[in-house]
Amino acid sequence: MKLNLLLAAAGLVAIGEAQQKLKVMFLGDSITELTCWRPQVWSQLQVANLTGSIQLVGSMNSIGGSCQKPAGFDARHEGHSGYQAYDVARNNIAGWVRNTQPDVVNFMLGTNDVNIGKRNQQAILDAYTSILNSLRAANANVSVIIDKMIPTSWSDATIEGVNTQIPGWAAKYTTAQSPIAVADCSRAAGMTNNMLQGDKVHPNSQGDAFIAKQIGPVLIKALNAKFGRA
Repeated sequence: MKLNLLLAAAGLVAIGEAQQKLKVMFLGDSITELTCWRPQVWSQLQVANLTGSIQLVGSMNSIGGSCQKPAGFDARHEGHSGYQAYDVARNNIAGWVRNTQPDVVNFMLGTNDVNIGKRNQQAILDAYTSILNSLRAANANVSVIIDKMIPTSWSDATIEGVNTQIPGWAAKYTTAQSPIAVADCSRAAGMTNNMLQGDKVHPNSQGDAFIAKQIGPVLIKALNAKFGRA
């Protein structure tokens, strides 16, 4: 009888620990889906002893074929090639987060709004706000990391303009309950044309390393804050 009670108690502890894992979502377009910075961020999380305390969430598990995946890499995400922030905000994000209810969301969106949708800066920023509202509707305590967009080789003026406005947008909407941080992946932070593939839009291996270097520490800080380690 005592053994059964001990086993049952141990099972409850294991279930409780599993339920306490923080859920992390990488949200974006092909720059999130098909390039190789996500495994590199995972390696940073391993070094920070965080991978055992989190689970990645999302309906996708695709990744670039040339990416090196560290042991235990969790490939789940919500990076969708060709998607625009405008359409994600209107048609997708509420459904994606309704069931997963992520605790931390990192997103980089807007490149396709410029290159495909020909949208202006305000339309992209409004889409960000709509996405944020959906994230908070699913989890009022969600921590959000918004990435400044990587540049195109021709330094698209709309992308550069949105990047300039992102810190102010974050400051306007951040709260103690649901903080917003910025990961700077922009040209101003050091992303160069030499870090882009031949299509002049997606990162090459150098670009992946740069993006991971910019996002990883911000994500680690957000997770440590969630765990009360900040």
